[in-house]
Amino acid sequence: MSKSSQRSPFGWSNRGGNVTVIEAPVARSYRRRAAIGFWVILGVVGLLAATVASEYMHPILGGLLGVILGAVLGAVVFALIVAWPVLRVFWHWLPEIGLGLAAVYGWTALMQSTSLWGSLLVVALVVGLPAAIAPVRRRVMAALWCLVVRHRLRLCFAAFIATNRHGSLPLILPAKSTPAGERVWVWLRPGLSLRDLEQDGQMQKLAVACWANEVRVMRAGRKYAALIRIDITRREPLTHTVVSPLPDYVPTDIPANAPTSPGMPPVGLDLPDVPDQPATALADTPRQRKPRNNPTDASPTNGFDPSDYA
Repeated sequence: MSKSSQRSPFGWSNRGGNVTVIEAPVARSYRRRAAIGFWVILGVVGLLAATVASEYMHPILGGLLGVILGAVLGAVVFALIVAWPVLRVFWHWLPEIGLGLAAVYGWTALMQSTSLWGSLLVVALVVGLPAAIAPVRRRVMAALWCLVVRHRLRLCFAAFIATNRHGSLPLILPAKSTPAGERVWVWLRPGLSLRDLEQDGQMQKLAVACWANEVRVMRAGRKYAALIRIDITRREPLTHTVVSPLPDYVPTDIPANAPTSPGMPPVGLDLPDVPDQPATALADTPRQRKPRNNPTDASPTNGFDPSDYA
């Protein structure tokens, strides 16, 4: 493996013509962890298994059985820790891999059960109907955007957001669509905090990387500081016209000032105690100033009189 200083969110880099699946520092760190895990599992499991087995067989045979069992479990843990950087890539792309497998095996099963034209017709219906129906199309696109946003956030954490000294990326939890965009939950690893994401320019960088208008980051709850919520805004749902059904309940055959019966809701404003005076008449009436009670209180510079506001 060639050493590269350029880090990738998927555990690989390409520099100088050599493709590095796992970077050398990351591989050494995981091998060290795997060795520690192997010896810990060997000691703990071997001792416990030998103690239990010695009650049912000879102590020497029980000790050998405990060592063998501890070595087997330690080897499994060692292999999982060493292979985790590669397994993590499959974990990140698990929804896409599942959709690809479903499409391939679904097409194979469809071809085996029907003819070619029948299979093409079924595929056209499965793909065409959601594309033609607007509500279904919007839901499908919202789900696809949730998948895209998770990968874009992972790229942001690997590119310009500080990580801990082990280089562990935050755990990107499931995402869901909202009327304004997407909402993603993230579990921060030790060494990161919400303050690291609220630094100057970080929100704008997240918005640019996610192809969004605005990004807001906040805590998802009061219990865990590591669990944060990222709201990605792509559109403003409050700017759309809201159709209200209330005007449909107002009768159209009744004049605005017609008297109403006790069982009918009022359709006009009628205040018998207030005289009917046009608004223009009130506007044309000159305003009468209140006489000053104490002229000496007025300021000689700006003519301010507190009695005018009494």
